[in-house]
Amino acid sequence: MLFGPTSKGRERPLAGRWGSRGSAAVTIAARLTFDNVARSFGSVHALRGVSLDISPGEIVCLLGPSGCGKTTLLRLTAGLERPTAGRILINDLVVGGREIHVPPEQRGVGLMFQDFALFPHLTLLENTAFGLNALAREDARKVAHSALERVGLAKYADEYPHILSGGEQQRVALARAIAPRPGILMMDEPFSGLDTRLRDEMREETLTILRETSATCMLVTHSSEEAMLMGNRVALMREGLLVQVGTAEELYHAPADIHAARMFSDLNEFPVIAKAGKVDTPFGKRALKGVASGSEAVACVRQRDVRIVPAGRGQAGRILSTRFLGETALLEIGVQGLDEPILARVRESHAKQPGCEVGVQVDLKDILVFGVPSRDKGDA
Repeated sequence: MLFGPTSKGRERPLAGRWGSRGSAAVTIAARLTFDNVARSFGSVHALRGVSLDISPGEIVCLLGPSGCGKTTLLRLTAGLERPTAGRILINDLVVGGREIHVPPEQRGVGLMFQDFALFPHLTLLENTAFGLNALAREDARKVAHSALERVGLAKYADEYPHILSGGEQQRVALARAIAPRPGILMMDEPFSGLDTRLRDEMREETLTILRETSATCMLVTHSSEEAMLMGNRVALMREGLLVQVGTAEELYHAPADIHAARMFSDLNEFPVIAKAGKVDTPFGKRALKGVASGSEAVACVRQRDVRIVPAGRGQAGRILSTRFLGETALLEIGVQGLDEPILARVRESHAKQPGCEVGVQVDLKDILVFGVPSRDKGDA
């Protein structure tokens, strides 16, 4: 069974301001399977043939632009909507399809909304206990109080949501989601309304709680950084389709297409023409398989992969502008032989002043090359 991200540095329990609050109750994680799931609204196809298998205890982040179908997939999983085609299975049992629809309360799925959806007329304890209808009143209060204690808000149990900050409301919403001990937890952009510092803290806190509960989790986000931080795997969506599924490393280093590459990196893009299985990029020849000679392609260099070296080495360049970004700086560089400037992201201490003559180098292995689909020609 998986227990959330296991890369180095992610397993250390949170300390500091969160203090010691005990641990969240462990649930029995469930397998979640989407089998060719589609959802249409009239002529609009929100989901088109989505197939994905999520292991018990795994955290999968749905990443993509607004309107790509991420939230629709969550709502179908929770039972708030029915698929137009295909099946949704929990532990290999069909819970959603054209002819089968298990009600939301019978699925063992928790849903945490983007806006937290707390009831203003209920106390924090009552909000947290809202989904515990199967328990006796006193038992529900005990479970809810324990969940509030886990997120550090038990002392405010009898208060109302309006007294809380955004981060505290988010923690109450998380407590309500984990209180019924769901086998599957759906989270719809839970950190989008928080400021940067609080968002980082809540991500770490949420990861800790997910590991404690071992619940299977599907988290919607439009932030590639958040997806890479939170997920065992990332499922990249576009226009209702699953474009690519894999670990953060797989999607970053081997994106399926140029749109996937743009989701994870700021790119310098150069139009090129394929010839005999290769393209001639501004920094050397690069292989491109499966594209006919004479076809249009795009060579991409991540801003971080542009190296600035002393003048006389690499390709001759001149710094046109320098923008301070804190720990990094963004350099605009005019490069000999290129019609348009390129951008390089470097350490702030390595930044150069405008007018400075430099050399520019890029490793050929770091250049990504993609064929241009017919509908993208002219705007890539």
